[in-house]
Amino acid sequence: MAIDIDEATAVARARAGDLNAYEVLVARFTVPAHRAAVLLGAGADADDVVQESFVKAYRQLGRFRGEAGFKSWLLAIVSNETRNLVRSRRRRDGLWLRAAAVADPLPLEPDPAESALAGERRRLLVEQLRAMDGRDREVLVCRYLLDLSEAETAVTLNLPKGTVKSRTARALARLRHRLPQEVPGV
Repeated sequence: MAIDIDEATAVARARAGDLNAYEVLVARFTVPAHRAAVLLGAGADADDVVQESFVKAYRQLGRFRGEAGFKSWLLAIVSNETRNLVRSRRRRDGLWLRAAAVADPLPLEPDPAESALAGERRRLLVEQLRAMDGRDREVLVCRYLLDLSEAETAVTLNLPKGTVKSRTARALARLRHRLPQEVPGV
């Protein structure tokens, strides 16, 4: 089956039992689902979270209403699975959330000094995100690291859109306050 069929068609065919159509959805949304799982705290277990999320999504396709799109619905499942994982980790062994450092996709770094500064800014940002309250961290990860709209973030985190908007504004203010001012560009 061609991967260029549209999302709605793939979902409709998958609901009807077409495994090839579901494979199209898996191929199309594995990368964003994996990135969401890593950024929300799954770390090395992100592959397991994504796999479990796709299994749950397949089993629950009958419940998918299509209001916000399959991606948002899937990321809500990924978010819930990741939250469950993080909670069980904390109960089991008290580990802190580990954030993933995502390498830039460009093979050639333009300037070593610029790259070092960007790496330092990224490290500081991840460190401060890690230290933030879980609700603040989740909304910032969805909005700015996963580049989800307010509506997609609302679906992903199961929150009203207005709550996403206000929580994002407050979380950004808290994050700005936490970041050191002496690092240029932060």
